Amino acid sequence: MKITNYDEVGIYPLDEDVQEELLTSQNECAFVWGTKDHWPVGVMMSYIWRDGRFWLTATSQRKRIAAIRRDPRVSVIVSGIATPVGPARTVTAKGRCILRDDDETKEWFYPALAKVIMGGEGPLADMFTEMLDSERRLIFEVVPEKWITYDATKMMEDSIESWTAATEAGDEPEKLD
Repeated sequence: MKITNYDEVGIYPLDEDVQEELLTSQNECAFVWGTKDHWPVGVMMSYIWRDGRFWLTATSQRKRIAAIRRDPRVSVIVSGIATPVGPARTVTAKGRCILRDDDETKEWFYPALAKVIMGGEGPLADMFTEMLDSERRLIFEVVPEKWITYDATKMMEDSIESWTAATEAGDEPEKLD
């Protein structure tokens, strides 16, 4: 595709299989919510991608808990950096957050998160699991409602194709219009 500028990068979404690989191979995201005075704010958090949902955790005294209870609309942003998918590929999910503290969720979530964070099973993962299981801890289930994805590798391929065509036509690359 001929490209002359980078004004419309929305034409470069991630393919579904690449998106799924990114979500399952990464374990860190930016979790974003709105404050009482409507400012967006976020923190980096560990997560698990399971059953088409993001699963995260924090303790109930965190400001984000009160904010989620007030307004469950949140965003989760995942980067391809340090994954097999590679950098310059991102996923943003807009969704609603459900706060959970039921035993059934804790039983699978804590060991699964410990395995992801600690790089496998064993004594360190077991200790991490025990530390997670505290009185004030809540589990976040983020149900995506809208996706915004971006694949810069597609944009770069189109850029190189346009630059090559311009050069072969005797044009200078900066004069692609």
